[in-house]
Amino acid sequence: MSRPNATDSSRQARQVLAATSISYTIVLLDASIINVGLEQIGDSFNSGVSGLQWIVNAYTLTFASFLLTGGTLGDRLGARNIYLAGLAVFTLASALCGFAPDLATLACARALQGVGSAMLVPCSLSLINQAYPDPGKRAAAIGMWMGCGGIAMASGPLLGGLLIHWFGWRSIFFVNLPLGLLGIGLTWRLPRSQALRSRHFDAAGQLTAIIALGSLIAVLIEAPLLGWRSTPIVAGILTCAAFGLLFVRIETRQQQPMLPLAFFRNRLFSASALVSMASALVFYGMLFSFSLYYQRELGYAPLQAGLAFLPMTVTVAVGGLWSGRLAGWFGARASMCTAFCLYAGGAAGMLLAGPGSPYWLAVLPMLAIGLASGFISPAATAPAMGTVEKSRAGIAAAVLNSARQTGAALGVAIFGAMLTALQPFQHGLHLVLGIASIVALAAALLWWFCAGPPVRMAEVQTPAKKRALR
Repeated sequence: MSRPNATDSSRQARQVLAATSISYTIVLLDASIINVGLEQIGDSFNSGVSGLQWIVNAYTLTFASFLLTGGTLGDRLGARNIYLAGLAVFTLASALCGFAPDLATLACARALQGVGSAMLVPCSLSLINQAYPDPGKRAAAIGMWMGCGGIAMASGPLLGGLLIHWFGWRSIFFVNLPLGLLGIGLTWRLPRSQALRSRHFDAAGQLTAIIALGSLIAVLIEAPLLGWRSTPIVAGILTCAAFGLLFVRIETRQQQPMLPLAFFRNRLFSASALVSMASALVFYGMLFSFSLYYQRELGYAPLQAGLAFLPMTVTVAVGGLWSGRLAGWFGARASMCTAFCLYAGGAAGMLLAGPGSPYWLAVLPMLAIGLASGFISPAATAPAMGTVEKSRAGIAAAVLNSARQTGAALGVAIFGAMLTALQPFQHGLHLVLGIASIVALAAALLWWFCAGPPVRMAEVQTPAKKRALR
């Protein structure tokens, strides 16, 4: 009897890995494929840069805001149930994006995609952990899961360019439908999962976080058009400050907060979260800016833009695959600082690849930018996870993912605002690249002074504090 049971368990584990890999593929594919469709979307709806910023940030904003709650719901109601619901929401939202009649509807559908992603991504890891109890097999499964996401990220611009060239911009959303339905079919066959533990749903923290982060992004996007002293912008700034302070107050008083602020008492964890946010800010901000540059300024078709991005997106996957080895060879501190210097050097190099310059001048800088982005994400995660207890690894990973998504939203908002405020476009792009270099170098300095031997939270907390965290 043991052999059939082992065979069934192995088959079910492979089915879990297939289902979760499909979901992670479409989540990261959607994050990168949208960039080559921005110009076509803008032409269809007669939208300026601010409207395109909302199309990108409606997704990243809700993804970042609901990611911690998605993990909590998975713990309370079962990872399989919430994963299935999230995948269904994402697939439905993709169909709504494809049929959107106007910009506002498209932005709302993109926000719904973000909610679905926030539900399924943390539950994907929970399902893999349950399906692979052996640590070695679990590590291999997670590596394959992340590898599928890296391939999707790398192929997104090129695939998007091909789809738009053949079928128009709506096809970049419709491509999610067969993948989503396949993932739902695979997940539906899995046995229902039970809640691992009962965790409190932090509704007040969730609401205040959404309002604070949403008002911040809105201010950054709309201020160049409305003016920093206009009534809506001033109201937005006050709203962001008030709800941000209220969020911190709520989280410090909750017994089971959505965002455990105690994590940030550890210097290495705080540094990991900040450099993850800085990396996403620089990468996604430049990806948005380069997309507008190639299509609006140089007149590239979507397929040409997808091909132009290929050096950068392919090296994202390469950097992720080699991250662990490089950190092992050269050390976490030196390798991470080098990666951020690659960011700064890549941004500086792109200044030489302006209008009239041959494309090959941009290849080396984009290789550096992509390699840095791929390396930093896993390299920042590993030391941070070493600072927390194993029982809290899931929520710690969700915090780091939220930091990345917040950084991505801020990058698109800030860099887009600069491109809108400064004309001609080339002047705004020069400022964007200068700010990207400064942020990257600041992150390198931060990591240099904060990286050190991981200190577990259990070693720095008093028993009373640890009881409060449970």
